[in-house]
Amino acid sequence: MSTADANAIELTILMPCLNEAETLATCVEKAQGFLDRTGISGEVLISDNGSTDGSQEIAADLGARVSPASRRGYGAALINGIDTARGRYVIMGDADDSYDFEHLEPFVERLRGGADLVMGNRFKGGIAEGAMPPLHKYLGNPVLSGIGQLFFRPNIGDFHCGLRGFNRKRIQELGLQTTGMEFASEMVVKASLSRYRIEEVPTTLKKDGRSRPPHLRSWHDGWRHLRFLLLFAPRWLFVYPGLIAFFLGALAVAVLAFGGVQVFGIGFDVTTMVYSSALCVLGFQSLLFFWLTKLYATQEGFLPASARYRAIVAKWSAERGLLAGLALFVLGIVLGIIQVIRWGSLDFGAQDAAEAVRIAIPSALGMILGFQTIMMSFFSGVLTTPRRESRPEAIIES
Repeated sequence: MSTADANAIELTILMPCLNEAETLATCVEKAQGFLDRTGISGEVLISDNGSTDGSQEIAADLGARVSPASRRGYGAALINGIDTARGRYVIMGDADDSYDFEHLEPFVERLRGGADLVMGNRFKGGIAEGAMPPLHKYLGNPVLSGIGQLFFRPNIGDFHCGLRGFNRKRIQELGLQTTGMEFASEMVVKASLSRYRIEEVPTTLKKDGRSRPPHLRSWHDGWRHLRFLLLFAPRWLFVYPGLIAFFLGALAVAVLAFGGVQVFGIGFDVTTMVYSSALCVLGFQSLLFFWLTKLYATQEGFLPASARYRAIVAKWSAERGLLAGLALFVLGIVLGIIQVIRWGSLDFGAQDAAEAVRIAIPSALGMILGFQTIMMSFFSGVLTTPRRESRPEAIIES
């Protein structure tokens, strides 16, 4: 095909394929029928993931283009297909005859209208009996879609619908990397973080036509999707739990440092201080992990950096972090010295255990938090050191 012909193609209908001989021909014929009926200039592209059942020959005999994906995995097949697609727009869907390739007009209409990503919504369009396991329909998809909406605000109701269309060039700019089932989530997450225009259209889902079990593993793949969502939402993974733990722990230590208290008849004293200080340390570590994770992720291009975040990083230097950590560490040392002086006033004899612990805990807490801050500052200084090979937009001046 000439370059001019390739540029004339508006739509690629992309199907990842791994041993789909039973249903592939039906899917290809439906997709070709849609193109013929609508007059859209397009192609049907099969990204083959190493089929051994003759799927490649079936697709080629029907006039579809077959592109072998050298690496195994659902995401790897789709990345290969997106890279080799010739259309300006791509609509992707599984080759198991569960998705409706005959009525793709709503996707094309939204893409022509300027949408970067158009998601199908099976819950709005209709799910045929037996098409989706009850575990997925009533628990897995709603829960994961709700978490995705909470974390990233894509404003879609079916986060994991496999039938979706997108502007090929815009999706390539996201630099999608995952080669497994997480690819579906990565596309939506990165598009949301990059403030892409994401729209949604109803679509239907029917029971697939295969006699063998699907490649999807419910609990395993569900956990992989959830893990991926958490890794790309560091505020929910690190910041919010960290802030709650840190402030609750610090507040309890501060109150109990002046003596025990009773709440609803329950007494809280130095034992509570010990556990509260541990909670404070855990929360502080979570916040430090967020800071380092965010620095690394933005440096390497995994996460976009907002203007506000860049402004904060520009003002925060490793030296300032070192000074803050040193101040906390010195405060802990000072409290320790005060305790030694008080002990000296008793001729270094026996002390009241509760009163001794009441001072020792804030002293130890100050030294621990100070030392952690100092180490974090050194490490963040390493991460933000400009490098010749760094992405130009990711280099941050300290």
